[in-house]
Amino acid sequence: MDFDFSPKAQGLMARVSEFMNEHVYPAEQSYFGFIEEAENRWTVPPVMEALKAKAKAAGLWNLFLPDTDLGYGLTNLEYAPLAEIMGRSLIGAEAFNCSAPDTGNMEVLVRYGSDEQKETWLKPLLAGEIRSAYAMTEPAVASSDATNIECEIIMDGNEYVINGRKWWTSGAMDPRCKILIVMGKTDPQGADRHKQQSMILVPLDEPGVKIIRPLRVFGDDDAPHGHAEIEFANVRVPASNILLGEGRGFEIAQGRLGPGRIHHCMRLIGCAERALEEMCRRAQSRTAFRKQIADLGGVKETIARSKCDIEQARLLTLAAADKMDKVGNKDAREHIAMIKIVAPAMAQNVIDRAIQIHGGGGVSQEFNLARAWAYARTIRLADGPDEVHMASLAKQVLRKNPPAGQPLS
Repeated sequence: MDFDFSPKAQGLMARVSEFMNEHVYPAEQSYFGFIEEAENRWTVPPVMEALKAKAKAAGLWNLFLPDTDLGYGLTNLEYAPLAEIMGRSLIGAEAFNCSAPDTGNMEVLVRYGSDEQKETWLKPLLAGEIRSAYAMTEPAVASSDATNIECEIIMDGNEYVINGRKWWTSGAMDPRCKILIVMGKTDPQGADRHKQQSMILVPLDEPGVKIIRPLRVFGDDDAPHGHAEIEFANVRVPASNILLGEGRGFEIAQGRLGPGRIHHCMRLIGCAERALEEMCRRAQSRTAFRKQIADLGGVKETIARSKCDIEQARLLTLAAADKMDKVGNKDAREHIAMIKIVAPAMAQNVIDRAIQIHGGGGVSQEFNLARAWAYARTIRLADGPDEVHMASLAKQVLRKNPPAGQPLS
């Protein structure tokens, strides 16, 4: 593959970097300070809406969309360095309307939504006027195997009736969240386990939708975004809210999760790179035992190892993006699985090393490292845990390498 980014990507990289330096990094203290002091933690910091307005005015908006009419028409390879730059700040992606789960939900609506669904929900999402959430994981079953899900979506006349309980519905606590994409079963007894599921659009204010509680990540409620546990009790929505048709849930999920997984990895490269920079600054600005921390035993090795780890993950991310562009998401699934295994664990390790070099400050709110570590650790579970991707990857590798005595495929 060609490791030189296109002139189009290079121009956007310069513009996004300049915007991050001028607007996003200086806003971090205001953003998190507002949440810490807010009487109602589920209130959006005003600085975020100001950042979004500036990014939109600068033409740095919806960069993730490959659709040329709605986005910049960037390939996965072109978008990778932009997502990395945004990922250097935990509030970076949202400022450009490029944050999860909205990116995945918008792509679902672009690919599979009806004209009515696009007009009602995609349009305000693209404008950054509302936010959305994706409800798949359930507390009662191991949802890493989506065939286990129990939420029911049953036709009744010209409506669907939804009953079930979901959790880790990220973004549903946000006061701007107006729409959920819910995955459930329309044909629980169907012979094909992978055609029992469907996805349906459910407005968050629909009668019968009840937010049970926000879930905490290592003790943090992740406000104002949040991760909700939600109950659906005889929720009725029009039949026209179904996405693509009954039994198409797995098909949609695969189309949604491929780009979503690699976008997480792209952002985590930037998150880890910034942690390394902070590690280096700290190591060269603090003295212990009459030496710079950088000169104490093992610290230089820690810095060197971190740089190697980041660069390896970056190259694998770019290789996966290039593969997706050339052969499509389905045929690039090995590379997507590899980077989903590698990047979050890499970022978690690098951030952990930065925390250690920062001492007690590293685990406090004084720096963004503790939040970044929690984010990286969470992504090892989001969009499928490490073990699922490893099992899938191993199966593909074993298929290409049969037992001794059999011909190679």
